[in-house]
Amino acid sequence: MAQIYIKRAVERVPGGMMIVPLLIGSLVATFLPGMPKFFGSFTNALFTGALPILAVFYVCMGASINVKATPYLLKKGGALFASKVGTAIVVGVALGHFLGEQPVSSGLFAGISTLAVVAAMNDTNGGLYMALMGQYGKSEDVGAYTIMSLESGPFLTMVTLGVAGLSAFPWPTLVGSILPLALGMLLGNLDRETRDFLAKAVPVMIPFFALALGASLDLHKVWQAGLLGIGLGLAVVVVTGIPLYFTDRLTGGTGVAGMAAANTAGNAAAVPALIAAANPVYAEAAKSATLLVAACVVVTAIVSPMLTAAVAKRVSERRITREATQ
Repeated sequence: MAQIYIKRAVERVPGGMMIVPLLIGSLVATFLPGMPKFFGSFTNALFTGALPILAVFYVCMGASINVKATPYLLKKGGALFASKVGTAIVVGVALGHFLGEQPVSSGLFAGISTLAVVAAMNDTNGGLYMALMGQYGKSEDVGAYTIMSLESGPFLTMVTLGVAGLSAFPWPTLVGSILPLALGMLLGNLDRETRDFLAKAVPVMIPFFALALGASLDLHKVWQAGLLGIGLGLAVVVVTGIPLYFTDRLTGGTGVAGMAAANTAGNAAAVPALIAAANPVYAEAAKSATLLVAACVVVTAIVSPMLTAAVAKRVSERRITREATQ
């Protein structure tokens, strides 16, 4: 029987395993909004069960984090982690002062919110980072994502919004948002076989929670996310990329690892919905934020590799010139 290479086609799209199911879900929500309820049962659950799937996703993600990192991994990963999250906090505080919890309601920037910007900046695309460092960096730099993967989930976004002086979250909610990740880390580090078993499920979960997230989005609003999404994606690369570049240089790197981390993870598109579920005051902002962050995933997946390659080329040329003059 002839094969139709669906997976390969989806993976050709930047962030495809997140973006394509998200689009399919949003098409259903826009043109067949009653379809999931009409069929009910498991079909309805597939289109409405984002939160349970995400809970399992974060347990499996946590299991893949090895706490026995070498000093270099702790230093490099910790520095990039602090730079990325620190930048998001600074931007969140500034935007929170002007926008508060609600999105801009009209005009060119309609839909933009503190939640959208913070969620887009807080989480690094691990697969993209490791692929870029595998091509342009050292194996130790690839391993630095072990520390950076702690960015995953809504916890840091909740903390950032609280630091920004916006509506805070009760401590049980904060703890509950990180418990699945912590449970996964505990299981994965107690038993290597459990780590291998759970870690394999991480990529499998992504299209399923993306489909459920997309089923809550109305494509009539996508045009707003178009230009804004491109702008926000470029802002993520520039605003986080500059401090990440210099942080990498200050920790003995060439700046390549910093540029490779200047992007948005596919699962970051799930964060606005999780935030809204924890605190309904963000419900309005979460609607447009999910689309904007999803757009950021695509834009940064295109721009970040281009800049990383440019920095790597410049570093290589400098090394060749230096060696030629010695």
